[in-house]
Amino acid sequence: MQTSRAKYHLGQVVRHRKHPFRGVVFDVDAMFSNTQEWYDAIPEDSRPSKDQPFYHLLAENGTGYYVAYVSEQNLVADYSGEPVGHPDLPDLFGDFEDGRYPLQFQMN
Repeated sequence: MQTSRAKYHLGQVVRHRKHPFRGVVFDVDAMFSNTQEWYDAIPEDSRPSKDQPFYHLLAENGTGYYVAYVSEQNLVADYSGEPVGHPDLPDLFGDFEDGRYPLQFQMN
């Protein structure tokens, strides 16, 4: 059994390497765990490997807010020090401090 260790953590602000959006990590899958249809919709020459962590992000770009699902290879840490404006952040996290969002709830 292969195991992988996530590079990014809950509450961390990250950016996409290729596309102009950033977001806050709110969940991590150790390996790809979305639908095959979602995966097949990615152009074949751009498809990431399924055997790496995938991140659920509360994301934002220049036109709005949404939830994104992104492979680790397509993310980089965001050190801008700028908060993310996603309206769902207060449901999961506390106030932005020291470049990250602290969890607002206790995990089991």
